[in-house]
Amino acid sequence: MNKTSKGGEAKPLQWWQLSLMGVACTIGTGYFLGTGVGIQIGGPAIIPAFLLAAIGTFVVFDVLAKMSSKDPQEGSFCVYARKGFGRWAGFSCGWVYFSSEILIMGSQMAALSLFTRLWFPGVPMWIFASVYAVLGLIIIILGTQGFERAEHLFAVLKLAAIIAFLGLAGAALFGWLGGGKHAPDWPLPVFPTGAIGGWSSLIYAFYAFGGIEVMGMIAIRLKKLEDAPKAGRWMIGTLAVLYMASLVLALTLVPWTTMGSKESPFVMALKGYGLTFVPHLFNGVFIIAGFSTMIASLFAVITILVTLAKNKDAPPLFAKVSRGKKETPYYAIGVTALALCGSILLALLMPEKMYEYVTTAAGLILMYNWIFILVTSGRLLELSGWEQTKRWISTAIIALAVTGTMFHDKSRPGLWISLGFIVLIGGITLLMTRIWSRSKGEVRQGQS
Repeated sequence: MNKTSKGGEAKPLQWWQLSLMGVACTIGTGYFLGTGVGIQIGGPAIIPAFLLAAIGTFVVFDVLAKMSSKDPQEGSFCVYARKGFGRWAGFSCGWVYFSSEILIMGSQMAALSLFTRLWFPGVPMWIFASVYAVLGLIIIILGTQGFERAEHLFAVLKLAAIIAFLGLAGAALFGWLGGGKHAPDWPLPVFPTGAIGGWSSLIYAFYAFGGIEVMGMIAIRLKKLEDAPKAGRWMIGTLAVLYMASLVLALTLVPWTTMGSKESPFVMALKGYGLTFVPHLFNGVFIIAGFSTMIASLFAVITILVTLAKNKDAPPLFAKVSRGKKETPYYAIGVTALALCGSILLALLMPEKMYEYVTTAAGLILMYNWIFILVTSGRLLELSGWEQTKRWISTAIIALAVTGTMFHDKSRPGLWISLGFIVLIGGITLLMTRIWSRSKGEVRQGQS
């Protein structure tokens, strides 16, 4: 995965290139669509929620970047968990991440298919899902260079879409577009649904930053490893400003009570201004955003699977690469493709509400992984008093987001499913721990 298609070593990245990769891995349908659910639950409280999520996210990436600088590892947080707490931690962390990302990618494929049907209503969704899955796998097979070029392009397009919205929404606010059906509400009510509503909406702000763990895996490619925290600081800071500015404009242009999960808040904000191209423009943006984050996740789960295989926590076959100049882990790619097909089938066949709960659970499990990254950093890094304080603040913010899901019907089932999933993986890990202990005992007996 670290070779170019021509067989040479992939070129080292500058810090700004890693920032751009971070944008590609992060901005997805969780921001363009998922924020509508957060607004529906908490109203304008979603804006301070994004500020809290940005702080929590930055600290997670900061400690991950520091671990990468100190000890560059292709398996990133999975390897660090193993080094910090033992084999059980690497095993459970790796398989939890693999499983949750496969489920999330299945939902992304279903969403991409739904978006594409806006333009081709007569084509079955499974055809679109299959096409996107194959395209994603082709980009991964092309190697690191192809993956990076695609993600850099997608990052620029997604940033351009947000900036375009800011420009159009600003013009609408100043009356330059004419039309409009709503007098701006200013100042915005901060907690119109109460403190509990704002608390419950916090998780949807975190979903808009999901993907930094992929950025952590790519950080080992930096020309100067010590620049990793700088790349994260610029990326997360820029996104936080753009996210909050666009949300303030959207909530100023239309009443927050009209927003929900069925339509993007940014499309709704520009309705009534005679901009007939807006729904089609943003539909294209949704497709780009979803596909971009999907291939980033695909890259990450294949990397994790190869790492698990190298550590004998998965069948060793998955660590094998093709011979020749270009090293490609075809076995790992193949099993990931099969798992992805299964997830897509679940997304298309399972009742929409139930699959929504499952993918919400998968998103929550990512947050549990983030907490474990913070815990691991306390074991592997020598942190100053202020760095320890930041680590605990970030842990508290993420825990606040997770516990906030208890208080709303949309997110509560996903919380229980995620906890059940953790119990299941924990049980499997406990069983494997006993098997490993027995194997060690047998080896010692044989040696004696």
